[in-house]
Amino acid sequence: MELNIPEFDGPIAQRGIGIIAPFDLALERELWRWLPMEVSLHLARTPYEPVVVSAEMAELVSDRRSVMLATRDVLHVEPEVIAYLCTSGSFIKGLSHERALVEAMLEAGAPDALTTSGALVEAVRHLNLSRVSVITPYDSILTEKLNDFLGELGVEVVQSDYLGLGGGMWRVNYRTIAERIIKADDPRSEAVFVSCTNLPTYDLIEPMERQLGKPILTANQLTMWACLGRMKLPMMGPGKWLRDVFQGE
Repeated sequence: MELNIPEFDGPIAQRGIGIIAPFDLALERELWRWLPMEVSLHLARTPYEPVVVSAEMAELVSDRRSVMLATRDVLHVEPEVIAYLCTSGSFIKGLSHERALVEAMLEAGAPDALTTSGALVEAVRHLNLSRVSVITPYDSILTEKLNDFLGELGVEVVQSDYLGLGGGMWRVNYRTIAERIIKADDPRSEAVFVSCTNLPTYDLIEPMERQLGKPILTANQLTMWACLGRMKLPMMGPGKWLRDVFQGE
């Protein structure tokens, strides 16, 4: 019996990004919204830790051995780059710890590697930022660690605001986040950084940029931008200022 099978041009050749996420990540869907159709995400998670979001948790989820094991978990699908998707875990001990996380992923076999806080470093340099405002969902201690991290870059934190949450960041509504962005903004700030990969921000970026007239940089946005830049691919989602800089330098 002769089969009449139509010719297809697909499937589209897949290009992959490996994601190492904290155990409590709930915003995978937001990540996908920045990606071109041919790019897939492949996730691995750090081990569960029975602690609230805090400096202690940031240290636990950025344990070198756990990050290396998670890196190896996604290598078999051949990602082009692997990202450690956690802002606090990558800024908690400063720039040297952020670099050590990248080195750990590379040592575990990643073809290329970055972290969310490392992506923030790249954006600061691409946009030539020297003064920013910061909003986080964390407590005051963890927020101050982020301010210290930016200080290491020579970036002044003009205004800083935080929600003081110990978990459930993905449940925060857009109105609350928008109000906090406006509260944290300052005429001296060249951009506003919204921290935490578990805090929803996608649909806020463009309206907030129009209202404030400056870049609104968010954790998931920066991570996807940095990954796609290494792959020489455009970012699909919002972020006018990031799209205007050359990716992949």
